[in-house]
Amino acid sequence: MKIYNTLTKKKEEFNPIDGHEVKMYVCGPTVYDYAHLGHGRTYVAFDTIRRYLEHKNYIVKLIINFTDIDDKIINRANEKRITPKELADKFIKSFLEDMEKLNIKPAELYPRVSEHVDDIIKFIETLIEKGYAYVADDGVYFDVKKFGDYGKLSNINLDEMIAGHRVEKNLKKKNPEDFALWKFAKPNEPKWDSPWGEGRPAWHIECSAMGIKYLGEQFDIHGGGNDLIFPHHENEIAQSEVYTGRSPWVKYWMHTGFVMVDREKMSKSLGNFITLKDLIDKYDSEVIRLFLLQRHYRSPLDYSEEGLLDAKTNLEKLYNTLKNVDATIRSSHIKHNLDDIDIKTYETIRNAWINFYNAMDDDFNTPEALKYVFEVSNVINRYVNTSNNPNKSVLTKALDFFKMVGEIFGIFNKFDSKDNEGIEEDLINILINIRAKLKKEKNYNLADEIRDELKNIGIQLEDSPKGTIWKKL
Repeated sequence: MKIYNTLTKKKEEFNPIDGHEVKMYVCGPTVYDYAHLGHGRTYVAFDTIRRYLEHKNYIVKLIINFTDIDDKIINRANEKRITPKELADKFIKSFLEDMEKLNIKPAELYPRVSEHVDDIIKFIETLIEKGYAYVADDGVYFDVKKFGDYGKLSNINLDEMIAGHRVEKNLKKKNPEDFALWKFAKPNEPKWDSPWGEGRPAWHIECSAMGIKYLGEQFDIHGGGNDLIFPHHENEIAQSEVYTGRSPWVKYWMHTGFVMVDREKMSKSLGNFITLKDLIDKYDSEVIRLFLLQRHYRSPLDYSEEGLLDAKTNLEKLYNTLKNVDATIRSSHIKHNLDDIDIKTYETIRNAWINFYNAMDDDFNTPEALKYVFEVSNVINRYVNTSNNPNKSVLTKALDFFKMVGEIFGIFNKFDSKDNEGIEEDLINILINIRAKLKKEKNYNLADEIRDELKNIGIQLEDSPKGTIWKKL
C-alpha cells in the first residue's frame, strides 16, 4: 500500500512505526461556527482512510482535537455576550452531531486546548530551554531562523516569505517570520498563569502538545486540509522536532483538497459555504459521502447541486442492485454444474474485488475503486435478469463484495439482507403461494388485490418466468 506524503512530495510504501498499530492525528475544527462541507470532506476522507486501514487489520488510534481558544472564538463570544466556553461547547456538540449523521466513526479522543494548557506551557518551557524560543513584550515566540529545516513541508523560503509580505509585521519579534507560542492576556480574554505572565496558547503549539501527549514523540499520520500545510503544519514540525529531537516527527503527512464553489475555495471568510446541517437536511448522509468519494481526496472538489443529485441517483442504483440480489438469492440454489454466465459473472466479481483493493492501495483512490463497484452492479443486474438458474454462491459473492465496500466507504447501512428473514418472510411466501393458486383458478381480481395490498405496505411482488420474487420498496 502506498500513501502520498506531502513531506517528501511522492508516494511511499506504508510501513507504520509500530507494525500493527497506526497512530493518526487529524487537525480538528476551530469551534466558533457550524461545520461546512469543506470540513465534511476532510473528515469523511480520513474516516475512509481509517476504515480501510482497519479493514486491512491495522489497529488505528485516531485523535482529533478541538481548538476552543482562538481570536475568532473570543470575538464571536463577545458579539453574542456569552463566554468563549459556552460558544465552544455549542459548536463542539454541533460538530459531533454532524459527524455522527455522516456515519463518521468517532475518534479515540477529542482533546480540547483549554484542558491542555499545562501541557502546552511545559512544551514552551522546553523550547526556551533549548534556545529556540524567546519572550517578547507581547508573548513568547519561536525563533524560526534557528531551525534549519524550516519550509521542508511547504517548500516555503524564508527570504521569499519576507519579500512577499506573507508574515505578520510585529516589531516586538526578533524576526518577521517568527511565530507565536504564547500570547499575553488582553482585556476580556480567557487567560492562564504561566512563567512568563498571564495569557493563552497560540494556535500552532496546541496540536504539537496534544499530538505528542496522546500519540508519542513520533507517530504515523498527521492530516488536515491543504490550507493547513502552511503555516500551521510547517510550524508544528519546527517546534515538535526541536522538542522531541526526532526527525521526522511524523512519518506521513496527508492533506485533502479544497471544496470549490465557482472556482473559489469554500470558506467561512468568503461566505460561500454550505453548512453540513443544511446539507444533511436536504440529502441523505450516504449521498453526501458518495459525492465526496467520487473525487480523490487530494484533488479539488467542485460543489454543485447537480453533482449531489448524480450521487443520489448512483446510490439508488446500487441499492436497487442490492435489493435485486437479495430478492433473487432466496429462490436460488448452489449449483454443481456452472453455466458460462455463472463463470463469467464470478470472474468479473473476483477481478473487480482485486482491482478495488489495488485502487485503494494506491493512495486511497476512491474514484477508481468506485468504477469497480459499478462494474459489479452492472454485471450482477444482468446476471439476475438473464440467468435461468442463478447460482446462490455467485449471488452471495456479490453481496459479500458490496458488504466490504459498504464497510470501507460507510454506505449501504440501510440494507440488511436479514431484514427479510423470519416470520415476515414466511408470511409473504404464504401470500405468494395463495396468490399463485388464485391465478390458476383465474381469480385474477383477488390475486391483484393481494399484490396491491402488499405494495401498499412496502412489499413489491415481481412475476417472472422463474416465479414470483419479492423485495422491500
